[in-house]
Amino acid sequence: MAALSVLGVVLGGLAGCGGADGTPAAGRGPATAHTPSHAASAPPTMAPGPGGRTPVFERGAKGGEKVVALTFDADMTAAEGPRAAAGEQFDNPGLIGLLRDLEVPATVFMTGRWADEYPAQARSIGADPLFEVANHSYSHYAFKSPCYGLPALTRNGMRADVARAFDSFRKAGVRNTVPYFRFPGGCYDDASLRALAPEKVTAVQWDVISGDAFATDADAVAEQVLDGVRPGSLVVMHCTRSAAPVTDEAVRRVVPELRERGYRFVKVSDLIRAAQR
Repeated sequence: MAALSVLGVVLGGLAGCGGADGTPAAGRGPATAHTPSHAASAPPTMAPGPGGRTPVFERGAKGGEKVVALTFDADMTAAEGPRAAAGEQFDNPGLIGLLRDLEVPATVFMTGRWADEYPAQARSIGADPLFEVANHSYSHYAFKSPCYGLPALTRNGMRADVARAFDSFRKAGVRNTVPYFRFPGGCYDDASLRALAPEKVTAVQWDVISGDAFATDADAVAEQVLDGVRPGSLVVMHCTRSAAPVTDEAVRRVVPELRERGYRFVKVSDLIRAAQR
């Protein structure tokens, strides 16, 4: 399971989630914010690191309020179009529907390629105030090499790849976009932090790996999350029917059990805001 946990975070082809019909859940109107630059209350970001490097956020304050952020990576690489055309399902509308039914806020780290493939679903997620959409690159290629066999971007191509993903979100009509970025595979170094500095994003990692990628035992995934969560934790999960088929079942167990323990679910923006108080 530990090996699957790492593999699930890093490999391409683990892709996102959306509304079954491309519309927000019934009874929940569209969000008022479009993008951070137009938001009534701009999402918080961290101050640049040494030398202006992109800052990195891994979890909320330890020992604080019992809050936890569930995040879902919508990983679709730039080269996976033929697989989608052949019928592979890189979405999981049932999972997003479950989060809506359970009223669980979440942050979706979406690749631009996924937004291009599923614009209606991307728009649905981005129009729902329950969610926020963050950048997971356009291509899901590596920003540091080696990175679990992922193709590598050049340093000059890194910033363009991130900007292209934001362009795809705008083209799809995604709202509730936040200036956060997750490195594909979680792989980064000093050079990549410097390269992305002009984009003024906060890089977001995690402290709890769910192990949902390629897993077939939902209880094992749930146990890994439940064992790892602490106040302020940030959990990485995936939502795709083809490569993370038991995530929704695991979430169905995780949410009520954490609530019984007194936890409240928040978005990444909430964790960052609380950490800055």
